[in-house]
Amino acid sequence: MKIQDNQHFMIYKPYGYLSQFINNQTKRSNKKLLSGLYSFPKGTMAIGRLDETSEGLLLLTTDGKTSEFIRSSKIEKEYYAQVDGIITDEAVEQLKNGVEIGFDGTKYQTKPCKAFKIKTIPNFPERSKKIRDERHGPTSWVSITLREGKFRQVRKMTAVVGFPTLRLVRVRIGKFQLNTMKSGEVIEVEVEEFVA
Repeated sequence: MKIQDNQHFMIYKPYGYLSQFINNQTKRSNKKLLSGLYSFPKGTMAIGRLDETSEGLLLLTTDGKTSEFIRSSKIEKEYYAQVDGIITDEAVEQLKNGVEIGFDGTKYQTKPCKAFKIKTIPNFPERSKKIRDERHGPTSWVSITLREGKFRQVRKMTAVVGFPTLRLVRVRIGKFQLNTMKSGEVIEVEVEEFVA
């Protein structure tokens, strides 16, 4: 298949959806899949994943080489995490320098990354499941930009520094940004934009 025959998409994956198209597990037959959001061409695959309770930018393609490139450490992925409590400068520094998390039954030291406190509350669409109300204490937001992506890495990182993640939204993959996309929205992207 020639590269121009491939199709590429960016979507705002809503909360509660799996980053897949086919349900391989009968016990999870009630799960929401990406195929329910848009009529994607045959052979479309998610580039990387966002877990069921995470939201935000997800890139899709029909081209395996493009998928491999986007998933590589060459491409930054930025996340906004709403955390339990008012995150401290010390915790942000720990995130930047790398922390030890559990991965695949062993300990893993995350690579240094970019992180900063977000002063203005992001204007994301209302989530289908409420986070919690103010009676449970304050929350704050932090931006974390990685070039790696271990399973549930951002959630594990914020928990290790004492601020568990309540809501996680991926806002950027390389030059692609969530911006004002609505939850569940799908945009087809030109080949040149995708591979440039």
